[in-house]
Amino acid sequence: MSRSETKSVGLLVTLAALIVIIAGVKTAQALLVPFLLAFFISIVCAGPFFWLQQRKVPAPVALLLVIVAVMLGGLGVITLIGTSVNDFTNELPVYQEQLRGQTIAMIDWLDRLGIKVSKDVLLEHFNPGAAMQSAASMLAKAGGVLTNSFMILLTVIFILLEAAGIPKKLHAALPDATSSLDSFEKFATGVRQYLAIKTLVSLATGIVVMVGLLILGLDYAPLWGMIAFLLNYIPNIGSIIAAVPAVLLALVQFGPIHSLLVAALYLLTNVIMGNAVEPRMMGQKLGLSALVIFISLVFWGWVLGPVGMLLSVPLTMVVKIALEVNESTRWLSILLSSEAPVKLAAENQTTNS
Repeated sequence: MSRSETKSVGLLVTLAALIVIIAGVKTAQALLVPFLLAFFISIVCAGPFFWLQQRKVPAPVALLLVIVAVMLGGLGVITLIGTSVNDFTNELPVYQEQLRGQTIAMIDWLDRLGIKVSKDVLLEHFNPGAAMQSAASMLAKAGGVLTNSFMILLTVIFILLEAAGIPKKLHAALPDATSSLDSFEKFATGVRQYLAIKTLVSLATGIVVMVGLLILGLDYAPLWGMIAFLLNYIPNIGSIIAAVPAVLLALVQFGPIHSLLVAALYLLTNVIMGNAVEPRMMGQKLGLSALVIFISLVFWGWVLGPVGMLLSVPLTMVVKIALEVNESTRWLSILLSSEAPVKLAAENQTTNS
């Protein structure tokens, strides 16, 4: 067998293995999603946990403080999502009927202006109530995942307990422990910094949206703030998806002027957070291209469901950071980036000139 044939066979075997793995992940979705949530929660919690240990706080006490904070936060999320989603779901038929009536009124207004639009075709292909229904369904499914909160919490505890001993285990298990530990440390630090910064920015976004909607008097403002917090993990696309149900509800509850004010609140918040605060904190070095964000959203949403959509960008960022710490795979990390590294771009410019 020639060298080219060997490469072709190796590529086919790799693709076949990848397809089998993806199929296995999709089949085990119910089992994997809680563990993935626990993994990302533990990464976010690792920062405060190690910080407390550096301040001479005993590991059991530091772990207890972090876990209590996680439990209080999780209890608040479960209570908010459970209560608000139930109330919103009960009122959803009323909101959908009002939206339908406003849509028909808009078609009649266009008809009087001489613009002919088929009511049946428009309501079939553009149904505003479906967006609110989709938001309620996604939140209900996310709330269903949180019913495994005990398993998630238990997994977080064990991950944090194991985190301190991982370097020693790698040092004893690997022949080239120094380089392996360096790569692992770069990877762990990159993932931890990204998730910590993204969580802080997302939390600030959710709070600003919630306070703004409370001032405007919109119903279920804490729920829309929670959605803004969760979907802010998805750059660009997430802010648009988060705004749609709130804007539609404002249209039903108050009218066009208030719906425009709600849209402006989301736009202003995400412009400030996404284009000023977050890039300054992250230093622009961890960006993903818009195409990669969209593909990861579709792919992880298909594989892992609604929670996969929320975790799509963090999962892709983990892959990108893992590729970045290895010289042989760094070119793949550059392809996933939103722009070429400054140093590489300067080198290419010098070469071309």
